[in-house]
Parts: sequence; C-alpha cells; structure tokens
Amino acid sequence: MTIQHTGTTGTDAGADRTEFVRQWEEWHTQRERNLADPHGFLAVTSLRWLDGEPTRFPDAPGAWSTADDGVTVDLDEGEELAVQGAVVRGRYHFGAVAERASLLATAGDAVIEVAKRGGHDILRPRHPDNKLLLDHIRTPAYTPDPRWALTGRYLPFDAPRAVTVGAAVEGLQHVYDAPGQVEFTLDGRTHRLTAFNGKQPGSLLVLFTDATSGVTTYAANRAVSVPPPDDRGTVVIDFNRATNLPCAYTDLATCPLPPAENKLPVAVEAGEKIPYERTGGR
Repeated sequence: MTIQHTGTTGTDAGADRTEFVRQWEEWHTQRERNLADPHGFLAVTSLRWLDGEPTRFPDAPGAWSTADDGVTVDLDEGEELAVQGAVVRGRYHFGAVAERASLLATAGDAVIEVAKRGGHDILRPRHPDNKLLLDHIRTPAYTPDPRWALTGRYLPFDAPRAVTVGAAVEGLQHVYDAPGQVEFTLDGRTHRLTAFNGKQPGSLLVLFTDATSGVTTYAANRAVSVPPPDDRGTVVIDFNRATNLPCAYTDLATCPLPPAENKLPVAVEAGEKIPYERTGGR
C-alpha cells in the first residue's frame, strides 16, 4: 500500500493538484448545502425519549407514547399531522419503527421525526427557524492535500461481525454489522480499521479518531466514506473527506462512537475540523 499522489512533476503535478482541490471544494460545498437543509439535523429542536405515558412537548403537536407495537400520537381537536401526504387527526399509530430507521410527519413548516435508536423510540422535531440552523456558518476544514488520499486494501471477514459501539448519548449503544477492515500504510506504519457498510452498495464507512481528536477535530468521532473495493480489493481512503457526524454540531444526536480499534495514533491533519458551533469562533 502506498500514499496516492495525483500527477507527477512540474506543470502536470500542479494541474492535477488544482483539479484535486477543485473536486474537494465541490464536495465540501455540497456538504454545506446538506447542512443547510431546512429540515436537516441542524433544525432539530429537541430529542425526546418516548415511554408508555402519553406526553406533550412544546415543539410538536399531540401527546406521544410508545409500547411494544410502536409509537402512537393523540392529537387534540384543532391539531393535525400529515403522514405520507395524508392528513391525520385524533389518534394515529405509527407502528413499530426499525432500528436506525426514521418516519417523518409534517406539522406546518416543521417535520416531526419518529425514530428508533439503540432500541429506544424517540421523537425529534425539526424546525426550519431553529437558531442552530440559522446561525450556521461553513464548517472549517484542513486544506485538501493529495497526501491524505491513501491507497489500501479491503480485508473482508469470513462473515459479517456484529460490533457494539458506544454513542454520543451516555448509556446508549449501537450494533452494526462490520463486513471487514481496511488496511493502509501511513508514515511507514500499517493500520487496520474496522469498516461498516456505507450508504451505497458495496461502499464502506469508517468511524475513527486520531491524534487531532479533541485538539483541532471533534473529540468523539469522525467518519470517512470509502468507495467499493475493486476486483483486487484495492480501496482509496481519502481522509480529506473525513466528515463530522451530527453530534459534532448538536447535543440532540445519537451518533455512534468508533470501535476501540479505530483509534489512530497519528495526527490525521485532513478533513473537517471542530465546527464553529462548538468553539464559538468564526
């Protein structure tokens, strides 16, 4: 495994680096567009842990409860939600929600998320006028450098392994299937990180910390997406595209923590840094 550099020398190397930076800027701009979504996680106004007692909350209509058969809301006269385009009133039963799944209802210009995280049913209202969203400014990041686009290999397990990790919420745990590990060399040392399944078929997601965590990058975690391995198992781990998880911006998130073996002893000076939301800076 070697560090992947784009280009060669002279003019060609300069042109390749310019293109590398251009592509990174395009990617990071899209990341910021996603953060600015009026119903994204910066719009979350509260995190509610539901139980069997119907309970009303100031940022969502109705009284909410959960039981073995799932989440129910009781709407008073004059209250309504829209679920999958249909207006509902009175009592509405959402049913059981799968782990890490979310069901969305709308109430005026707000979106009410019903979800299950770590085996618990939760409610997360999302309001487009939330101050955290309105005040957000571009996430700081290290200057992109081809040095941090590493070529490695994918080492699949014989069978996926269930891996239990902690969460940003104390006492909560997540369980993910890990299909294998990614291996790469950095500064003369070989590292292996446990990988989970990514959003796209065949892709991988690696949660990690490193020597910058809690210094210039968010202490709890960062994530890097890895495209599907080629037919020889080769992968590219581009730490320039290491991203913050929602918990880096808000305490109203249940993000997973990296597996213990995914703590890198080196400083990965690439990717997104601590958000201004956590530093109060500009």
